[in-house]
Amino acid sequence: MKNKSRILVMILIIAAFALGYMLRGGTKQETHEHAKSEEAQAKFWTCSMHPQIRQPGPGQCPLCAMDLIAVKADDMGKTSGAREHKLSAHAMKLAQIRTAPVERKPVTAEIRLDGKIGFDETRVAHITAWVPGRIERLFVDYTGVGVNKGEHLVQLYSPELLTTQQELLVGLKMLKRAAGSLRTSTQRNVEATREKLRLWGLTKQQIKTIETSGKAADRTTVYSPISGIVIEKKGFEGMYVQTGTRIYTVADLSQVWVLLDAYEADLMWIRYGQEVEFETKAYPGERFNGKITFIDPMLNPKTRTVKVRVNVPNPDAKLKPEMFVSARIYPRVAAAGRVMDPALAGKWVCPMHPEIVKDRKAACDLCGMPLVTAESLGYVSDEELLGDIPLVIPASAPLITGKRAVVYVAVPYKEGVFEGREVVLGPRAGDYYLVEEGLSAGEMIVVNGSFKIDSALQIHAKPSMMGPEGGAPGHTHHGAKPKQASQEQQGAFAAPDAFRQSIDTLVAAYFGVHEGLSRDNATAAAKSVKHFLSRLDAVDMTLLKGEAHSAWMNKQDKLKKYALAVSSSKDISVFRTRFKELSDTLYSVTQKFGTAGTIPVYRFHCPMAFDSKGAYWLQGSAETENPYYGASMFRCGSMKETIAAGPAGKKLKEAGHE
Repeated sequence: MKNKSRILVMILIIAAFALGYMLRGGTKQETHEHAKSEEAQAKFWTCSMHPQIRQPGPGQCPLCAMDLIAVKADDMGKTSGAREHKLSAHAMKLAQIRTAPVERKPVTAEIRLDGKIGFDETRVAHITAWVPGRIERLFVDYTGVGVNKGEHLVQLYSPELLTTQQELLVGLKMLKRAAGSLRTSTQRNVEATREKLRLWGLTKQQIKTIETSGKAADRTTVYSPISGIVIEKKGFEGMYVQTGTRIYTVADLSQVWVLLDAYEADLMWIRYGQEVEFETKAYPGERFNGKITFIDPMLNPKTRTVKVRVNVPNPDAKLKPEMFVSARIYPRVAAAGRVMDPALAGKWVCPMHPEIVKDRKAACDLCGMPLVTAESLGYVSDEELLGDIPLVIPASAPLITGKRAVVYVAVPYKEGVFEGREVVLGPRAGDYYLVEEGLSAGEMIVVNGSFKIDSALQIHAKPSMMGPEGGAPGHTHHGAKPKQASQEQQGAFAAPDAFRQSIDTLVAAYFGVHEGLSRDNATAAAKSVKHFLSRLDAVDMTLLKGEAHSAWMNKQDKLKKYALAVSSSKDISVFRTRFKELSDTLYSVTQKFGTAGTIPVYRFHCPMAFDSKGAYWLQGSAETENPYYGASMFRCGSMKETIAAGPAGKKLKEAGHE
């Protein structure tokens, strides 16, 4: 019985293993058959990161080496709308799609400025000689010493002062004996002499001491007119001085100026009287505050910045002149990019002292100037405040390329369906964009995952961010033919050949900057920028006349501005941002004036650059060399336009070949 039981157990174990093997084999076979079925149904294979890649079979993306995914024929028309795409609940979860409503609400921008601390010019005094003479003694003999108002600084010997004092004593004696009209004239002379001594720096007490003692002093003492720090010492003992000779400079540091540099693009947010917050390296974590009291009406042509002055109390003397500061302004934004401040709406403000704010028209308590309305300083009025709330969307929602902005809107009553819509955006304010046209309050928009929806539309050859008209965007690696720019498209002006040859030389210098960035070599790129600037200065603008000459001067200024901005960047990421501006301007030059065709010039685009906003650049080779990512994504991007085919391309064209 025991043997029979053991045999039965062994049979059952073998049967279980056999069944498992059969089931596993069947699963493998089914999986294999399912995979073959997937491949059979696939219309083409594409990359989830680079949807312009289309191949007839599976493989890896030539740009990022990711595995290609299959696009089935029945996936091509899941939705009826030309700009619509439908996602299942599972697909939305995988794509991490998040939506948020379009809202009307006040938003706050953040303006970052850098600058340094300076003296308050209204609190600086120059100690000068009021009368000719010789410095007998300096009571303060080095800079940095603190002095109080009324303290003695200099003892001065002056023969002229001695003579005038003697005249005063003689006049007083004559006044005692004079009578009638003679007394009146003598009295006038005595008063004139007293006034002369007072203007020479003698106090009323000093003059009274001379009169009561009857003795003239040949020395006088100069006193400090303010309390502060001696920041300059120009006199020395034994030095002869004339009237007006500067001996000391004293600065009151109980209040200082912070001088900030504001870029042109930030000026729309900056207003007189705004609160400014700043930090210094000397006191990490400690924040100081002040108010804007002056915005320079002139722009610095070299730095393209405007000076903004902030008055800051400094009772503890922590803030030292020449300290560097990092400042921030947080303006509240109304519709159309205007600035609001509920605390100032309907108020009257002093144009010299922004801390003086009143409810009605009056004079400033400090300077006596008439107050002006806050609206005249650029703020939203009291009546506009409630009705001027801007329509905003999160900054992560729009896909921006060039002048176009696309937002994906959840279609009402269609679960999982999203529609692409072009919108007109206003300025960016912090984490939000102001919306000018294209959206209404309450609509649900995609704030995370927009690029994935856009990629799906590109795969399905529907209108998208990169293809407004629909159809698959071309790619140089897969037989797509880039656009060949005609000579009429290249130049709006009939520039002479000699000028176009200069453009070729300029573009060749630009290629050096591109090569340095594409190989992550900021030093080489910076050297090429200097060469680019020298080539730019060498362009002979006298070859152009009339409108063409004016257009070139405008472009030349922009090229120089962006090239200088590139050369001043030490961080390679900032370098690449400035390079984008330089690239766009140089492309515009090739379109307005053309090229001589001595070198090949191609225009490329990377849709992933700058948080998927996209960016263009020019290069001299037909294979992608991405300057915005360098080695990390060297081949990411596609050729969009052939600006000039170069000598080899020209020969082929003359021979009748495309």
